Amino acid sequence: MMLERFQLPFTTHSPQIDETPKINETPVELAIRLSIEKAKAVSRQFPGAIVIGSDQVATLGNAPIGKPGDFVKAQQQLRQLSGQHVQFHSALAVTDGEKLLHTNVITHCYFRTLSEEEIIHYLHTEKPFDTAGSAKAESLGITLMERMSSDDPTAIIGLPLIALANMLREFGINPTLLATTTI
Repeated sequence: MMLERFQLPFTTHSPQIDETPKINETPVELAIRLSIEKAKAVSRQFPGAIVIGSDQVATLGNAPIGKPGDFVKAQQQLRQLSGQHVQFHSALAVTDGEKLLHTNVITHCYFRTLSEEEIIHYLHTEKPFDTAGSAKAESLGITLMERMSSDDPTAIIGLPLIALANMLREFGINPTLLATTTI
């Protein structure tokens, strides 16, 4: 889990919220709303705790790119994304039940022009059927990219840690100073 990089104690809890997009809600609005709703839902269960909520939505132009679910849909998705610029919106919210901070970190992913052979081999190797855009940048999916850019390189993997560290400092938690030491 990415949050372990901070070397701080934490627990995880499922927010149990409805993630259905609202009518006329843009993909960016959806990601931000879901991160906030997740943080608030868990905060209600644990009053006074610092709670982190996050969500990620990928877009091609203004259209959302979902999780393919199976090989055939992933193949179609990668054909569509081949040679394209895709934006991943990694929304983040932090609350203590009273104060709420949120942000959206964008990662620009430029897919290479992919051959059918590359697509098929990648899908058989990685099986990224539960990943928006059918490409796991934290593993072999990085080879499908021509280039990527973001203010926070961890955002593409789902949790923008630079943004999170900055937000935690706003709540009096400095991950650098509170990380557990080993001797």
